[in-house]
Amino acid sequence: MPRPTTKNDLLIAATDNYNKLNALISNLTEQELETPFDFSKDEKKKEAHWKRDKNLRDILIHLYEWHQLILNWVHSNQNGIERPFLPEPYNWKTYGDMNVEFWKKHQKTSLEEAKNMFFLSHEQVIALAETFTNEELFSKGVYKWTGGSTLGSYFVSATSSHYDWAMKKLKAHRKNCKK
Repeated sequence: MPRPTTKNDLLIAATDNYNKLNALISNLTEQELETPFDFSKDEKKKEAHWKRDKNLRDILIHLYEWHQLILNWVHSNQNGIERPFLPEPYNWKTYGDMNVEFWKKHQKTSLEEAKNMFFLSHEQVIALAETFTNEELFSKGVYKWTGGSTLGSYFVSATSSHYDWAMKKLKAHRKNCKK
């Protein structure tokens, strides 16, 4: 499915990818859940996240924390507290460091807690997206705090695109477990 450019497409893509991700998770075997992720033998997987995340919990926490970014950002700006999407001291060049901090923060979080946090935060993000009109989500310049982007593009990034990223990682891990 192409990247959503309407509210309807955003809600469908987010829901579809969420359901696909949950189906994939529910079909993971004990071996796949217990085997730490290791993508070191694949030279194509050079981005930092391939080394950072070691298990399903790490992926779910990453998704949860990105949900928190959009929820906090939108709520703050709606309440007149101007805040950038990425919290200080991070920017789009250093957000990888922020992701590592999210990872560190949750090393004692259980898989069950991570699942519950992710499921709840997904519902909160979808509920928030539903409060906006198509124009508010996908017209540029509606909100000064979105910069040159649309609000909807942030929702897409925090939901369907990130869920797609998670599925790719889990499928690669599953493939490694079969070797």
